[in-house]
Amino acid sequence: MVDIDTFLTILYVRVDTFCKSYGRPCKKAGRKASLYVSEVVTLALFAQWVPFPSERAFYRYARKHLRAAFPGLPDYSQFNRLLREHQPALEAFFRHTIGLAVPDKPAYEVLDTFGIATRNKNRRGEGWLWLYTDIGYCSRLGWYEGFHILTATSPKGALTGLGFSPASVKEQHLTTTLLAVRENPDPRLASVGAALSGQYVADKGFNGYDFRVHWAAEYGADVLCAPRRCDPIHWPKSWHRRLAGLRQIAETLHDKLLHAFRLATERPHTLAGFWSRLLAKAALHNFCIWLNRKLGRPNLAFADLIDW
Repeated sequence: MVDIDTFLTILYVRVDTFCKSYGRPCKKAGRKASLYVSEVVTLALFAQWVPFPSERAFYRYARKHLRAAFPGLPDYSQFNRLLREHQPALEAFFRHTIGLAVPDKPAYEVLDTFGIATRNKNRRGEGWLWLYTDIGYCSRLGWYEGFHILTATSPKGALTGLGFSPASVKEQHLTTTLLAVRENPDPRLASVGAALSGQYVADKGFNGYDFRVHWAAEYGADVLCAPRRCDPIHWPKSWHRRLAGLRQIAETLHDKLLHAFRLATERPHTLAGFWSRLLAKAALHNFCIWLNRKLGRPNLAFADLIDW
């Protein structure tokens, strides 16, 4: 367990070291920003902890307790603009944390999805993100309006890739995009990460003979899924239990994002704001795994990492 000041210092040193190698953003006309890129990224990550019930709650805490460490902290609206402006730096730092949290090549990665509701599906009107969201189904939420998030997870719980789509997009199509970008990198989709092993474990939602053949032929990816009831192949119960045990780490990862980092209560008004905060949560997750390892603690012991 570390105190807040120690955690912030370690986080800032790691972010600042990365930002110096990442490069400076292009200069823009107007007044100089009150915070450096490394300060914005540090605050963006720290703001995701669940003790801060909202963005405004974190900003009030920062104004009261972090002014000495961040004397250039601007007003709330300008701080939010800086977060959106430095979204590429957040994405690049997330990619950097993958290397910190996964120092060795894993034997496989676990693919899984979950839903994030952005508004009540029964409300009338278009809402804030009507161009980017629609209605889909999630086992945790039932029918909902929002985003469908795909994650790739290492066997030890690190987040190795991330992407999202409207809620109605199926798992197979999300996986096809992830594998295609990993095969032919696209800077616009850098968050999907790089292929670490070519072996993937997934649930029944990813099944489909044609998709699996296509993934293997085009991208060299072997995706292991349990057969569905309608499939001609049947597994013994022990195989299903074994696969479920391998996939459990993805459920643990989702629980951390949803509850330890407040993703379950997100109600974004802009796509850039949602994506910036999602990247910050992903980077914070991997950073905490790296820090726990340095402290000799279990990788996913986040609840008592900071002495609040």
